Amino acid sequence: MSASDGKQVVVIGGGLGGLSAAISLATEGFAVTIVEKNDKLGGKLNVLRKEGFTFDLGPSILTMPHIFEALFTRAGRKMSDYVSLSPVMPHWRNFFEDGTVFDLTPDRAAMDAELARVAPEDAAGFYRFLEYSRKLSAITEEGYFAKGLDSFWELLKWYGPVRSLLGFDVFRSMDQGVRRFVTNDKLVDTLNYFIKYVGSSPYHSPALMNLLPHIQFGYGLWYVNGGMYNLAAGLERLARELGVKVRLNTEIVEVQRDGSRVSAVLTAAGERLPADIVVSNMEVIPALRRLLKADEAALRPLRKFAPTCSGLVLHLGVDRQYPQLAHHNFLYSRNSKAHFDAVFRTRQLSEDPTIYLVAPCKSDPGQAPAGCEVIKALPHIPHIDERQPLTQQDYLAFRERVLTKLERMGLTDLRRHIVCEETWTPLDIQAKYYSNQGSIYGVVSDRFTNLGFKAPQRSGTYRNLYFVGGSVNPGGGMPMVTLSGQLVRDKILADIAAA
Repeated sequence: MSASDGKQVVVIGGGLGGLSAAISLATEGFAVTIVEKNDKLGGKLNVLRKEGFTFDLGPSILTMPHIFEALFTRAGRKMSDYVSLSPVMPHWRNFFEDGTVFDLTPDRAAMDAELARVAPEDAAGFYRFLEYSRKLSAITEEGYFAKGLDSFWELLKWYGPVRSLLGFDVFRSMDQGVRRFVTNDKLVDTLNYFIKYVGSSPYHSPALMNLLPHIQFGYGLWYVNGGMYNLAAGLERLARELGVKVRLNTEIVEVQRDGSRVSAVLTAAGERLPADIVVSNMEVIPALRRLLKADEAALRPLRKFAPTCSGLVLHLGVDRQYPQLAHHNFLYSRNSKAHFDAVFRTRQLSEDPTIYLVAPCKSDPGQAPAGCEVIKALPHIPHIDERQPLTQQDYLAFRERVLTKLERMGLTDLRRHIVCEETWTPLDIQAKYYSNQGSIYGVVSDRFTNLGFKAPQRSGTYRNLYFVGGSVNPGGGMPMVTLSGQLVRDKILADIAAA
């Protein structure tokens, strides 16, 4: 009889972390139920179909496909039977206010030509930077990812003090790490903006975040054919085939306790679902506050795990096409540091934001009616702060600044061509997903407050309560939250074996 036999697992929330945990545990023989408050699984990996346009409401970039493939392989399936991927080339296009445009691409000849045109003095430094990035990625994958290390002390124990301090470039910020290799301001801004994957600031994040370019260049950048939501649909199909029960439109309002263990969850309708193990895909702080009724004193030690930025997310259906765009694009602020300081220090809406712009029809014309295009614009903005509340009027005024910048930087007459729109503010994100203060990416990466670590996956109070998703290690982004579900399986199996 295996350790999993007869054990009931309730997963609260069906985002990618919850789906990954459910699949991983069901593969090991646990009886798993996912309980999701919304009408579909996927969490922030969400979709809206409106007036002939398909809007991927959440993540737009897939990297590290092997992490997703591992779920299928361990279950004896082939990912390609469930999810179809295509590489995106170039990776992204960079637009600057002075008219400079250049691509990031893993095609060496094409990248050499771009560097020769835009930053010839930094061409060699750029490739030295990518090797630095590769080494950061390799050391991180070896222990932090593979073993699910949950704190700096676990890191020290696994790697040893010298390797921990030197191998992770502990004494530099991300920006300082970039500037070791390149000096061209445009190239610095471009490499710094890989921090978008985790919703933090390159000036405050540890240099370890410079592993992100290798994750993209080394593992590729991918599109899920038919729309990004098809990844969630493929994972849901796998979960159901493995016997996972799915409860949609069902909100959990309480995790019930029995001494040092949790015993059940309670739905908004008053139904009690007993559980031997509870895995929360709701972020740690909202879960403790909402479901376990923790007071502020109990939450105080978690203050170092502050929320990432949020975003004003404009999903626009337009009745024309913009041929100058690639699938992924960045339109940079004239002063990137001022933009990041507005978002992360003064908590204001930037006067001149850097904008991430997705044009998925470049890879998949079927996402819009013929002759039309989907434009998704995402400038990062502060998370909700009750001490400095932003109003709906503030967000509307910021929307106008964003549209003005888009039009100024080449999307001619964009306003006149918008025929369909869905705009989300941090308030919408918080209401839909119960994310901490409207955060998009979980816990901010800050070298001074948390060294880039997120909250632990194991509850420090209840022996059979675990967490997955962007608020716990290894962090935010689709691959990492999916990996968190696999790592929580390993922790649960280890804890059962040790009991």
